[in-house]
Amino acid sequence: MTFFLQNLVNALQWGSFYALIALGYSMVYGVLMLFNFAHGDIFMVGAYIGFFVATGLVAFNSLGVVVLPGWAILVLTILLAMFLTSFVGRLVERIGYRPLRDAPRASAAITGLMIGIILETGNLALLGATRLSFPPLIETTSYKLGGVSVTNKKIMIVVVSLLLMLALHQFVRRTRWGMAMRAMAFDYVVVPLMGVPINRIASLTFAVGSALAAAAGILFGVAYPVLNPYMGILIGWKAFVAAILGGRGSILGAGLAGFLLGFIEIFVAAIFPSTMRDLIAFSIILLILTFRPHGFFGEPYSAQLRL
Repeated sequence: MTFFLQNLVNALQWGSFYALIALGYSMVYGVLMLFNFAHGDIFMVGAYIGFFVATGLVAFNSLGVVVLPGWAILVLTILLAMFLTSFVGRLVERIGYRPLRDAPRASAAITGLMIGIILETGNLALLGATRLSFPPLIETTSYKLGGVSVTNKKIMIVVVSLLLMLALHQFVRRTRWGMAMRAMAFDYVVVPLMGVPINRIASLTFAVGSALAAAAGILFGVAYPVLNPYMGILIGWKAFVAAILGGRGSILGAGLAGFLLGFIEIFVAAIFPSTMRDLIAFSIILLILTFRPHGFFGEPYSAQLRL
């Protein structure tokens, strides 16, 4: 039981990253019927923006310009990085995807891959290949609960992730912008004819998804404080798989699938050799998709639109 609970705690932390990134994939595909394959690199950009924001706030704090505790600096870092990264998402949508909105899906997919490469190489050109260490904003405190080791950082990461998912759910369900997103996800063709501004909804969708990716990037930096320009590639593709597994446009599905993927990976690595982790994890996901080809909460109707 101790073995299970310890790995469950680790899986919740790891799944939080996948879930937050997968939400951005799912939202964009739900509204625009395309996948933003640059989303993993937006996660990287958000982590770097968070690094510079946190470094600046720590410097001001040490000089006495502002005097804030570590948790307050972390909160400000998350909020400012989410705000700034949302503009990166808007820029990606405006320059990369809007001109290709009526183009074949393959053109948009290739564009997303190219945007990701531009973000990676741009990072290398500006900052070099040296890895950066995310500043320690809060001290690590360990707790022992019945033989299970839990740190304050793991608790914070899971709680913040769940709160962001809850906030997104409330936004989509209770605001007129969220209602417009849900309407677009239901019928992309008819809803714009009823007066819904598609350009604004598309831009807002990219902005919200990018902000969540930035939050994931900062939380990742808190847990694993080494940043590099290619950090978003693998985790981004795995979050994409989670978005597929959750179902098109489903916030709940993307969140659950992200945690499920984290659960599978952690437990596979704990039981089998770590080299088998991806093979076994993706084999399990392939088996699930064999019986649920539209994902946990996907609908067959959605697969017939704009393909």
